[in-house]
Amino acid sequence: MPPFTKLTPNLVVADVERSLSFYADVLGFTRALQVPDEPPYVFASVTGGPVEIFFNVAEAVLKDHPDWAGKTVASAGNSMFIEVDGVDALYDRVRPRAKVVMPIVTQWYGMREFGIEDPDGHIIMFAQRVQPLP
Repeated sequence: MPPFTKLTPNLVVADVERSLSFYADVLGFTRALQVPDEPPYVFASVTGGPVEIFFNVAEAVLKDHPDWAGKTVASAGNSMFIEVDGVDALYDRVRPRAKVVMPIVTQWYGMREFGIEDPDGHIIMFAQRVQPLP
């Protein structure tokens, strides 16, 4: 088995600044890196504790990968599942400012979770363990 050490989602987005604003202002991540230094950005990242997310503008990605043309930016088949402390407080804070795709619920497997959609259609699930595994 390889010595995996980190996973960083790399999202293709229509507007990097819009994504930065959503992830920082709505979700509470910290802006980490922007390329170039001033907008319009072609790449950026945010961090929150051990979680890091990259954003790449679609036009730049298609220059490097022309075979990806015509593919959707996001789909329900691709989502992020982020574990947090204080999931109810996060839900209360985010709900008025984001499109909720799954209201908060405690699942049979002991996770309390909810889902939102970011401006590009990426689905983000936030969860907190509230009961032991069955």
